[in-house]
Amino acid sequence: MDVASTVFMFLASILVLFMTPGLAFFYGGLVSRKNVVNTMLSVFFITGIAILLWILVGYSLSFEGDYYGIIGNLHHVFMNGINLNALTTYKIPTSIYSIFEMFFAIISPALFVGAVVGRIKFKFLAFFIILWSLFIYYPMVHMVWSSNGFLAKLGTLDFAGGTVIHINAGITAFVLSAFLGRRIKRNSTVKHHYNLPWILLGTTILWIGWYGFNAGSAFGLNNVAMQATITTTVSAAASMVAWMILDIIFVKKPQLIGACTGTLCGLVGITPAAGYVTVFGAFVIGICATCLSYLFVNYLKAKIGIDDALDAFGCHGVSGILGSIMTGLFATKDVNASIANNGLFYGGGIKLLGIQLFATLITILFVAILTSIIILFLKMFMPMRVDHKSEVLGLDRTEHGEDADYTVEISDNLDERKRDMYIHSDEFKGQFAQLNSHSHLK
Repeated sequence: MDVASTVFMFLASILVLFMTPGLAFFYGGLVSRKNVVNTMLSVFFITGIAILLWILVGYSLSFEGDYYGIIGNLHHVFMNGINLNALTTYKIPTSIYSIFEMFFAIISPALFVGAVVGRIKFKFLAFFIILWSLFIYYPMVHMVWSSNGFLAKLGTLDFAGGTVIHINAGITAFVLSAFLGRRIKRNSTVKHHYNLPWILLGTTILWIGWYGFNAGSAFGLNNVAMQATITTTVSAAASMVAWMILDIIFVKKPQLIGACTGTLCGLVGITPAAGYVTVFGAFVIGICATCLSYLFVNYLKAKIGIDDALDAFGCHGVSGILGSIMTGLFATKDVNASIANNGLFYGGGIKLLGIQLFATLITILFVAILTSIIILFLKMFMPMRVDHKSEVLGLDRTEHGEDADYTVEISDNLDERKRDMYIHSDEFKGQFAQLNSHSHLK
């Protein structure tokens, strides 16, 4: 055992797990007050499901055996027969390698939850995540990260999850949004985010956790891990600043949500390339990721008509696609000697770029088709979308019987004010009476 690398992987695994509650705070801060509990629970409950699925069949389907370069086998249910003390080629125990990959299996489906918050039934989402993990995520892991996978054999570069995680989750978000349909429109054009400080908190946790995500994908304490750390940092910073500049130009104001969104776009964009590109390559990828995602979120999304509530596709899908393709431009053996071909800008010709384009296209088609099949199958047995009344009242109360807080918000919307006053009338009779007595002052 390489003790230093094993300790490093242990810490990286914890950081990846830390990303899931970070994402819950990020998404929970973005949604309206009536869907905070549903959103945060929809992200966090995946932790339990994903861990049990991974131990049951996930590891075996991802990394053991091979069928046609697409999927592994079921010979190691509950990891039976796996020597957890055996060392990988990186001289770390199989146990910590499996745990690291397990935590990837948690955060990946949590990403697309942001597209469907406020209108999908919790039961449908739970069953969808199970089938998605079995028929989409584990095959993607096998195809790209297993030595037997057909995309891996082609020479596809995906350092930490551009295809496996971000394009995968982004396309899933897009398809789910298309099947669900648009949200019920509010009268107000103002966006009511529950908690802006939560958005910043969630972004910060995600950024910190991303070092486990990217640097940990070097599977050891080595120069590639150090390179992944600095490229991750530079891409996130470049992307954040680029989004703020775009907001200043087009919105006329720098905005907190924009800075946070830009940061995540940079982190997503650099993920497939983190251990393969130079600092300059990371800088360019970060800026390009923000520009393309900004264009989609603010202009193309409305024209397409897909209601991706929290821009899971706009951020993860768009930036992930760009990062995967740009790896074929900026990857260089000077950073990582293990790669077979340099990128286009480093004298490698178009071979690697062609491979990256092919892998990206295959991922998009595979995920879109399988996601559609899973949705159609589940809709035969259960409804996908909540009813109109539940969507208006919010899923916190109708799906879970809980509220994020129990204060009464005096809203500018008359119907909401009446509803809150009715619900809390016994507790606040005095205050309401005082309010009514001075209503003529309005």
